[in-house]
Amino acid sequence: MNAILLKDLSAKLFFSKPLFLDEGYVLLAPETPVDEALIKRLTRWEFRELRSEGVPVIAETKAEGAGKDGEAEAAIHFADSAGDRERLQGIAAFYEDFTAYVESLYTRFVTTTQLDYQGLTERMKGMLGVITENRRFILRAQSQMPQNKNYLVSHAVRSSIFSIILGIALKLPPFRLIELGAAAVLHEIGMIRLPPQLYMADRPLSPQERKSITAHPVLGYNLLKDRQVPLAVCLAALEHHERLNGAGYPRSLTGDKISLYSRIIMVACSYDALTALRPWKEAKDGYAGMVDLLKNEGKQYDDTVIRALVYSLSIYPIGTYVLLTNGKGALVVDVDPENPRYPIVQVLGARRADGKDLTIKTGEASVRVLRPLTREEIERSRNLGK
Repeated sequence: MNAILLKDLSAKLFFSKPLFLDEGYVLLAPETPVDEALIKRLTRWEFRELRSEGVPVIAETKAEGAGKDGEAEAAIHFADSAGDRERLQGIAAFYEDFTAYVESLYTRFVTTTQLDYQGLTERMKGMLGVITENRRFILRAQSQMPQNKNYLVSHAVRSSIFSIILGIALKLPPFRLIELGAAAVLHEIGMIRLPPQLYMADRPLSPQERKSITAHPVLGYNLLKDRQVPLAVCLAALEHHERLNGAGYPRSLTGDKISLYSRIIMVACSYDALTALRPWKEAKDGYAGMVDLLKNEGKQYDDTVIRALVYSLSIYPIGTYVLLTNGKGALVVDVDPENPRYPIVQVLGARRADGKDLTIKTGEASVRVLRPLTREEIERSRNLGK
């Protein structure tokens, strides 16, 4: 492939063959023009070089991307639908493997009290690489995967993914992201010292049972500390139920007295708790969960971490099925980091002139998201998208 320097890109330039961000990520489809927003985004991400086997061509001056119903195609087009499906299948397989690993980690700890923390950090290095390169795919895969029958396993997996995504948005260095991911996997480890009928209950807990549950942060801290796990990880287990306004437990800490990992994990696991199915409650859709956190009633959460969540997942998180203002159903497939209110969506049942899935950037002046789809509408939309 030919190297394309970022400084040589200009608006309305396109390539006769796909433009790649790296060897596996198609940034622009053939004859899809570059625009200023893309150049600014690549500059902010500190990319210096792209690759393509094609030749650069200056686009003719004309209205670009206008389709039926006045839809404007997204500035960024991803790989063709077949390539997307293959990549999503690969990420889904990786997700299943990681879930199985976390389940074995917890099972081994329950049966032998042994914890291979070094092995966990090695796993998190791999997870960090996958999330960094495939964020939108792993979020889509996660939204479609059935939950593990063990709540602790599912919660640990989902919380670790959300936490790493938040850590990346907050610009933590790689070694901190690995440690943060490990902390998220282990933050509920104290639960295993409680009767399983408490954390596996298929009903709301009684007041006395809820009081018993509040012991798990201290139990988790002691378990991890006894095994020489880094202090920052131990504190995440101890403090993830603290709240910035002092309303949390077990120590009623406030503000900056709560460790950074704990402030990140409390947002990640709260979002998961809102949007994940439980035997005794329905899951909220991603939009409703995001709105709940944005309210930040009582100033429980760190505003900087909440903003990182919104800018990483958007108001309508990746994997959410939505209704557009033109009456069509769509799947949120990526975030516009410059305006998380207007995500990038794949219009279900619609194709571009070249036969690829129609992916558009929603916006104030064009097609917008009206609302999330209901469960029944989602089933119909999934059938439409096949």
